Amino acid sequence: MDTFELLQRVRRVEIKTRALTRGALAGWYHSAFKGRGMAFSEVREYQVGDDVRDIDWNVTARTGKPHVKMFNEERELIVMLLIDVSPSLDFGTQGRTLRELLAEVSATLAMSAMMNGDKVGAIFFSDRIEKYIPPASGRTHFLYLVRELLTAPTADRRTDVAQALEYLVRVQKRRAVVFLLSDFLVPPTFSRPLSIAAKRHDVAALRLTDVRLAAMPNVGFIKLYDAETGHEQYVDTTQRRVRESQSRWWKAHTQTLQDVFNHSGVDHAEFLTNSDFVPPLMALLARRG
Repeated sequence: MDTFELLQRVRRVEIKTRALTRGALAGWYHSAFKGRGMAFSEVREYQVGDDVRDIDWNVTARTGKPHVKMFNEERELIVMLLIDVSPSLDFGTQGRTLRELLAEVSATLAMSAMMNGDKVGAIFFSDRIEKYIPPASGRTHFLYLVRELLTAPTADRRTDVAQALEYLVRVQKRRAVVFLLSDFLVPPTFSRPLSIAAKRHDVAALRLTDVRLAAMPNVGFIKLYDAETGHEQYVDTTQRRVRESQSRWWKAHTQTLQDVFNHSGVDHAEFLTNSDFVPPLMALLARRG
């Protein structure tokens, strides 16, 4: 796409995500992700109803009148987006690809963070780290993130979730809220790195999927192509056993992923290409609020 078209797309994403974070998602993000603690603000005279444990005895002794310490929540958080850019995300049968859905969800999370004054960073990964964007705040940084989301090249590689999590632990020393976005169409061999990351950070796994991955349609002979391995295979979808085999694999894989997430203490949610992503995102935030 040329520069003008890119700028238009970035602007459209900004307008849409700003409307969402001021509307349907307003307040959910703030209540779901707390600040680092309470920071001292000021001292004022004691008032009826104040907690006596907040009395500042030094000021009270100096002035002869009881004073209490006031605190404000330290709101600033660091939000890290771990974004899968492997070629399997180019799949989609419902009017948009998994990659387009991923970009919308990621941009909405980034906008929510920006509007709450939090810093946002990103790690784009395939079977290697494709790009690292250090956390920062402000509209200019948000627009930069959106541009990278929209123009991130499809890596002609496989997916290595474990490597992305290990890289996160190395580069992000301060505790962060981490959103891991992927289709997770890989064997879940990342259980240990996920558990380690979840001990150091507040991690949520966001799975992007398409209904045709869960239920193969009866459409005759089709050629299936694995975008990450290059393997091609013709399949007769008129055979019930073929469709049922795919369905059983999908259910087993889904259960295994859920077991890995639950074992690691990681929140998780699923987003479909044929559905509005706001309800599952709100449900995820509500569970944390």
